[in-house]
Amino acid sequence: MAVLSKIRQRSLLLIFVIGFCLLAFVVGDLINSGGFKQTSKYVGSINGEDISFEDFRSKVDAVEKGGQGISSSQAANQVWEQEVSLALLTEQFEKLGIRVGESQILDVLKQSQDIGQNPQFQNAAGQFDYQKYKEFFQSNPELTTQLRERETQAAINAKYQIYSTMLKAGLITTEAEGKLQYEMESDKVTFDYVAFPFSNIKDSEVPVSNDEIVAYMRKNEKKFKADETRELQFVVIDDKPSKEDEEEVKKNITALLSPRVVFNETTGKNDTIKGFKDITNNQEFVDANSDVKYDSTYVTKNNLPAQFADQLYNLPTGEVFGPYIYNGYYAISKSLGKKAGASAKASHILVSYAGSKIPNPAITRTKEEAKAKADDLFKQIQANPAILESLVATNSDDQGSLQTRGEYDNIVPGQMVKPFNDFVFNSPIGKVGLVETEFGFHIVKVIDKRDAVRLATIAQRIEPSEATSDDIFKKATKIEMEAKDKDFATVVKSLGLTVASANVKALDENFGSFTNQRQVVRWAYNKETSEGDVKRFNVPNGNLIVKLKKINEEGLMAISDAKPIVEPILKNQKKTEKIKQIMKGATLEEAAKAAKVSVANATDLTLQNPNLLGFGAEPKVVGTAFATAPNKVSDLIEGRAGVFKLQTKSVVKAPAIKNYDAYTSRLKAMSGASLGRIIPALKDKAKIKDNRLDFGF
Repeated sequence: MAVLSKIRQRSLLLIFVIGFCLLAFVVGDLINSGGFKQTSKYVGSINGEDISFEDFRSKVDAVEKGGQGISSSQAANQVWEQEVSLALLTEQFEKLGIRVGESQILDVLKQSQDIGQNPQFQNAAGQFDYQKYKEFFQSNPELTTQLRERETQAAINAKYQIYSTMLKAGLITTEAEGKLQYEMESDKVTFDYVAFPFSNIKDSEVPVSNDEIVAYMRKNEKKFKADETRELQFVVIDDKPSKEDEEEVKKNITALLSPRVVFNETTGKNDTIKGFKDITNNQEFVDANSDVKYDSTYVTKNNLPAQFADQLYNLPTGEVFGPYIYNGYYAISKSLGKKAGASAKASHILVSYAGSKIPNPAITRTKEEAKAKADDLFKQIQANPAILESLVATNSDDQGSLQTRGEYDNIVPGQMVKPFNDFVFNSPIGKVGLVETEFGFHIVKVIDKRDAVRLATIAQRIEPSEATSDDIFKKATKIEMEAKDKDFATVVKSLGLTVASANVKALDENFGSFTNQRQVVRWAYNKETSEGDVKRFNVPNGNLIVKLKKINEEGLMAISDAKPIVEPILKNQKKTEKIKQIMKGATLEEAAKAAKVSVANATDLTLQNPNLLGFGAEPKVVGTAFATAPNKVSDLIEGRAGVFKLQTKSVVKAPAIKNYDAYTSRLKAMSGASLGRIIPALKDKAKIKDNRLDFGF
């Protein structure tokens, strides 16, 4: 009873404790599931201007749908670059107060192919007619949204033209700069020198530590700034057939050449099936035994497998060739005979008209006008058939053959529209004719005809057997499991494979020789993935096993990446100190004797072309020669390829000229080309926050 009494007394406390535990459980679950997590609705920001996820996603979808073969990642990168560029430029337009009116927007639209060059927006003189353009969109109100988008884009382009013009105007090249350029190209210096190449000192004598490389990077932090990266080690195990698999396919296909006995379950007796050479129903036999269905078409020699073209083309009717390997298959082929003129090559010019089957609204000529033009072209080509090719580009309405100068090769009967087909296959080589089809009027020239052979081919794909695939899977799994606790390279090497490595950034989708591997990069950047984790991925034709070797935070470049750049610089600095201890002497002769080298001569060098024989460009050396008084010996100079000491003999100044316009113009043109660096320069100064990884891009 005393116990029950105590429980009653403490019931309120007990209820409170139970409630608190339940609350902690629920809150913990909410936090873990992201219920209370603050999720940004912005995919990024540029100088404080946010980019909404919904707007960004819709633009990515549009690019992905409109682009041929473009991946989601590529579409996202393209839209991101556009958004960043647009935001940075718009900010500049606002700061400078750049505004554009209707006339400037129209000027941009008039330059576009689909508006300014569209016949339906042109007057009788072939010029853009604003009234026609306006009336078209008034009568098609469903296109208003597209019109607004085009006008917005045109306004941005117009502003950019003003902006770039302002920048060009600000890039002034003075006459003094033109004069300096003239002098750099024309002033000449002659000097004697002594050189001690860096290559004369072994690299092993001047070791450079990682600490020294890091110290150099810190001094030059801007040059060696690096984004956050992931260092990956990976190996691919191809899911390819073994030699045994290949031999098995060869054995199976070879067996089809000879008669064989099979048990007939219907009759309960053994049947003898003829070999491939002796059967008469070729299609049925091929379809029953081949991974590639029977093809009854005739094939020209140049379309046969190149390695076996002679044997297959010249195979007597009824004879069999093979087995042979072609494009991942073991094959045997039987000749079913040749056909003369089975394939043709022809060239043509198509003159179409409004209302014909050719899908081009820009064609406005009538049928009568098209016929008159075709007759005129036909007469010219009849007189000189060789000119047909030269007339295609400016006269043919067949866009599909413009790139081939009007030619169609390997035409087979029935492939082309009937009047065209009949002319080509019923006319001799060299014949030129005028043919009318539903597409318009064709001036056709028969260039060539070829004989072709028809083959019955049994092809069986050489694929990994189940046992081979199992072995490959076991090997991939072994690496995945063992590499978590052991050295990745050692495990891979023990299986006779080679490790590759790559550094990837957060939004990369390619690495090494692999493309479209966004799944791997996402895994590497997942918050739950740690250094040392290993994962196997399925890739086309194999297994990709990846280890996250190292996480490189944003900051200085990884030592392994910086080393090829920094180490030679530091080694040369150390070599310079050693050379200075060797190359002592007040005169060139003394320095040469101490360094055990000879005094050399450089004649008529310029600042624009400071190349020393055997050393390459040495601008610091040549610049010192210009600055040193004649017959005076310089101090030691650390050049690009070694340490130098020189004595200037003469400096010849170029004669004065009346003006330096040619040099000034050249420099101005060069500075104008630098406008391509506008966006990178703006990016460098901007505060850009990229949250795309958080949204699964």
